[in-house]
Amino acid sequence: MLQNDLEKLLNDILATQEGVVVEFKENNSDPNVVGIRISALSNAANLDDKKYAYLVYGVEDKTKKVVGTTFKPSTEKIGNDNFEFWLTRKLNPKIDFSIHEFDFKGFSITLFKIPPATNQPVKYDNVAYIRIGEATPKLSDYPDKESKIWSNINRKSFERGIAKEHTTVSEVLELLDYAKYFSLTRQELPTNTNDFVERMAQHGLVKKVLDNSYDITNLGAILFAKDLKQFPTIKRKSVRVTVYENNSKAKREKEREGGMGYAIGWENLVSYIMDQLPQNEEITKSFRREIKMYPEVALREFIANALIHQDLSITGAGPTIEIFPNRIEITNTGEPLIETDRFIDHPPLSRNEDLASFMRQIKICEEGGTGVDRALGEIALYQLPAPSFERFDNFTRVTLYAHKELKDMTTADKVRACYQHCVLKYVEKNGRMTNSSLRERLGIGEKNYPAASVIIKASIESGYIKESEKSKEYVPVWA
Repeated sequence: MLQNDLEKLLNDILATQEGVVVEFKENNSDPNVVGIRISALSNAANLDDKKYAYLVYGVEDKTKKVVGTTFKPSTEKIGNDNFEFWLTRKLNPKIDFSIHEFDFKGFSITLFKIPPATNQPVKYDNVAYIRIGEATPKLSDYPDKESKIWSNINRKSFERGIAKEHTTVSEVLELLDYAKYFSLTRQELPTNTNDFVERMAQHGLVKKVLDNSYDITNLGAILFAKDLKQFPTIKRKSVRVTVYENNSKAKREKEREGGMGYAIGWENLVSYIMDQLPQNEEITKSFRREIKMYPEVALREFIANALIHQDLSITGAGPTIEIFPNRIEITNTGEPLIETDRFIDHPPLSRNEDLASFMRQIKICEEGGTGVDRALGEIALYQLPAPSFERFDNFTRVTLYAHKELKDMTTADKVRACYQHCVLKYVEKNGRMTNSSLRERLGIGEKNYPAASVIIKASIESGYIKESEKSKEYVPVWA
């Protein structure tokens, strides 16, 4: 790293609180201390989903005052080995940490840049450590944290794992829909056959292993497989759509399971679901033509989220869309990474970042987490009840509800709509929910403003919203 980059990095680190992925020291150069800290910080970076952890020498622990250090690993020796080589041999697995020695405002700084554990918890001298506050106990003393680290490792490695090994170029082109790949990525078809696969390798869909051999990754298979059943690791990740005759699961009217990768089967999936939906003759006073009960924009967003955010490490189940006369339930494996009440405003977190990135690139889902906002806006336009977001053991469910008159809504329905509307107004620039804006969302007449007041009061009592600093305006309780 260049001097300017190192100075900027240190300034950024100093601007943060010393936490589980940052530790400051002055001159304690005991090699065992350094090794234990690297193990603990690497494992903590995995647990906290950070790109790097940092061990910084030359900064006071409590005050974060830059005081300089006499510790220079480049000049240290342990026996006949230089410090870095000795330390690398003591770590398992051998992570790619880097050491940077530089001057900062006239003081000597030594900075260790430490990547997160990726294949297994990092051990020093055959013992794995973790950060708990300012302490570095053994990871084995905290089995819940060790289990979560392994879970993170399994999830993060799945997309880059191998779905089929040692395939030839012709086998890759037979198993994956290369034409759809080039169409969706807006690339012209190459003239050389080998270039087809080389382009796919650039997106992580395949990996070159020998001169004429390629591994197909789980990412490549789950997106572009012509037949998911050809790939044992992802064959159970197909999307299942079930239509029920009534509002219970007692009788299925029809069922269909997708057989293609998500990217190539996406439009067919959405079209099939839209064809199964009931019609609605009148949704607003100005909207009197027959249209589908649910906005396609909302369905696309929530189905795409189910594909992207599923826990691919959970075997035996894939995303499901269940269509009832009064609702649609969209379910994926894996508990959400953020609280369900924060789906609207929170920056997106994905357990499958490669999958999410590619699906954003080919416009299946929205950039920057704006899709949920847009979906809820369409649901409000259609005057539908607010959807519910639910967390269960090992799965997440989003439920969209068919049109319902306000008088037929439960208190929970009204409070949920009030909260979601309040969040949407809050994330607008200078926006705030008012009695008037809630009445517009729920189709309540101006003369019936007390009905909106009752809903606002119930939402406050339920702990979802609060009055803002300005009277008669409301914000989410966490604002």
